[in-house]
Amino acid sequence: MIDGLPSAKILVVDDEPDLETLITQKFRRQIRQGVVTFLFARDGQEALDSLAEHRDVDMVVSDINMPRMDGLTLLARMQALPERPSIIIVSAYGDMANIRTAMNRGAFDFLTKPIDFADLETTIARTLRHVEVLREGRRRQALAERAHASLARYFSPNLAERLAGDASGLELGGHRRDVATLFTDIAGFTSLVESLDPTLLAEILNGYFAEMTDVVFAHEGTVAKIVGDALHILFGAPGDQPDHAARAVGCALALDQAAEAFRARWRERGIAVGMTRIGVHAGPAIVGNFGGGRYFDYTAYGDTINTAARLENANKAFGTRICVSATAVTRAGTFRGRPLGDLLLRGKQEALRAFEPLTEAASGDAALGQYQDAFAKLEAGETAALPAFAALVGLRPDDGVAAYHLKRLLNGSSGTRIEIP
Repeated sequence: MIDGLPSAKILVVDDEPDLETLITQKFRRQIRQGVVTFLFARDGQEALDSLAEHRDVDMVVSDINMPRMDGLTLLARMQALPERPSIIIVSAYGDMANIRTAMNRGAFDFLTKPIDFADLETTIARTLRHVEVLREGRRRQALAERAHASLARYFSPNLAERLAGDASGLELGGHRRDVATLFTDIAGFTSLVESLDPTLLAEILNGYFAEMTDVVFAHEGTVAKIVGDALHILFGAPGDQPDHAARAVGCALALDQAAEAFRARWRERGIAVGMTRIGVHAGPAIVGNFGGGRYFDYTAYGDTINTAARLENANKAFGTRICVSATAVTRAGTFRGRPLGDLLLRGKQEALRAFEPLTEAASGDAALGQYQDAFAKLEAGETAALPAFAALVGLRPDDGVAAYHLKRLLNGSSGTRIEIP
């Protein structure tokens, strides 16, 4: 009856001298075919020694009354084993009190003496089916734990746990959905690579990515890609996030704060790490797992993704660290920041209004009102825009955005439409 079941190792614990011969004879065909392997011990202590040596035992068939250590004591001692085998207790029919105690201590089944070998075969088969269920459960748990460990590199812990349990959202193929996306890049990273010892560079990058991904996961974002020093981050995929744009803007500000603190620590050690530039956009994209069954590449494609990358690059022109599209600003709802201009990004025919998000402290600065007034004059095409920006630069010489607009006006440009190469 145990034919067709996976191979199993069974430890028989009994002090009857003829039992080993009888069992070996009864199951000789299954033993010869490798379906089952039997080990034998004469008492509980010998059984524990055998279990310590053979950690792959699937089942224990144990008598209760034995010298040195009885079956009930063995059963109690086996509770401490990390992976306890299933146990069948054998006892005389009249010893029901001990049988009940054994079942209460975790025995899977019991047999009465004298042993009926047909009954033994049936009980072993039933127990092995139970063992196989346990094996499958452990296998699924191990797979889930490995999946979680892998997914946790890309997804926030809560999302990774959910996907590890049901990874249907990561099946091969893509689908269209609304997302918010961020691109980050470290300014001057190529020069840093060429000037630093590889060990030191690895320390910098590893520390940087550890801190940045912690921020992303705190906002429940998805790290779609890490290329060189750059991060591509998604919100709204693979799990639904109705507030994906607000999360993206909040994450961008938090990433900026973390990156600036990171730079300051390395500056104290004499290493000039460049600023992290961030672009944020929202809109439709094709997201999914691409590449093939052996290659995990959960990512996103489309104009929304390309635009976010272009906005990251636009920071170079303005001297800003974060550039957010009007689309993301509108979807985010509550937003603190200032307009940068209507950007004509590379490969685009229509301009896109972009903003610099500000922290709560920065948004309360009196100079922000002056900037808003100067930008309104610029947008209206008023000649008063030039002295307004000149006054701002005089007040805040380190304001790269005001300096950028002043330079444009001095060079004869007007309006808010700006071509970004």
